[in-house]
Amino acid sequence: MKKISILFILPDLETGGAERIVTTIANHLPRSTFEPKIMLLRKEGGYLEFLKDDVEVIDLKTPRIRHSLKPILKEIRKRKPDIVLSGFGEVNAYLALFIKFFPKIKFIARETNVVSQHVTRKEIRFFYNFYNNYDKIICQSDDMQNDLIENFKIRKENLIKINNPVDFDFINEKLANSEKPETFKDDFKNTVAIGNLSSRKGFDNLLKVFSHLKNENILLHILGDGRDKDFLHQMKKDLGLENVIFHGQHKNPYQFLKFADLFILSSRYEGFPNVLLEAGACGTYSLANNCPGGITEIIQPGINGEIYIIENHQEFSSKILSILKETHDSEAIKNSISSRFSKDFILKKYEDLFENICN
Repeated sequence: MKKISILFILPDLETGGAERIVTTIANHLPRSTFEPKIMLLRKEGGYLEFLKDDVEVIDLKTPRIRHSLKPILKEIRKRKPDIVLSGFGEVNAYLALFIKFFPKIKFIARETNVVSQHVTRKEIRFFYNFYNNYDKIICQSDDMQNDLIENFKIRKENLIKINNPVDFDFINEKLANSEKPETFKDDFKNTVAIGNLSSRKGFDNLLKVFSHLKNENILLHILGDGRDKDFLHQMKKDLGLENVIFHGQHKNPYQFLKFADLFILSSRYEGFPNVLLEAGACGTYSLANNCPGGITEIIQPGINGEIYIIENHQEFSSKILSILKETHDSEAIKNSISSRFSKDFILKKYEDLFENICN
């Protein structure tokens, strides 16, 4: 039987959500049926070392997304895969215009955000006029799916919802022998937030929340890097927040999640936040801002977390205090995630999609 060849497209394999998911899918697709390859605009990123040896990595050596379209189309023409899966919003948008030139290849876009919130530039929005050219568009949440139907006139039959998978084996491997981070103080409650230091992740709101917690024995550990780094560091200084520690990017964020007393998601919008799933996989209770992007599909109130509005800074800080006084069952938290989002369960949906689209 001829194997189904799949070409995944990403900018790089830096340690972000989309990169994590594509690495997981490529690693675990059964090789008896599938032949995965990953095409990167630049061959770099922390997940390269976790990619299985039999996954070919194609390096376009093109740092800018806007210059990548020509080399992407050239490689697709040369390799003629059965399926092209583009996993990055901007590339998805550009590619939509050219799908008709490859009638024998099936094209799938995997959306990573609620598009109307995320894509603000008019010149990129223009390409969404051609989004119905895709054979299938994978949405990770109902919010994402409804947004594409309502704001971009995408046909419902073109959409399929597949939540993100959690690779418990990978996380448990990273947690083996892991100790409490040195910066965690024993006589303090330690809360953790993780994400790109950009406006979208709402860390400015979180710092304002923690300005109401200065007199409490609570620390906030923020993991991540990004364009708002200087702005947020200055904000921390201006607010006099000695209870906030910036750690930069971490290869193993799971030890922070495992030993945290609470995980906080402060985002303004999401796609389907992996870090919320991963906090649950580590047995840690979460408090999430009530934002678009599948939060209500992940949080089971009182079991694995709660949802609250972060813009009410004072009330959100009171919510943190009240949660930290409670005890939570870490096994129940893990089960809440594994029963719905475990890798095997979600990967089966990807396999079925790939097989069905080729038949």
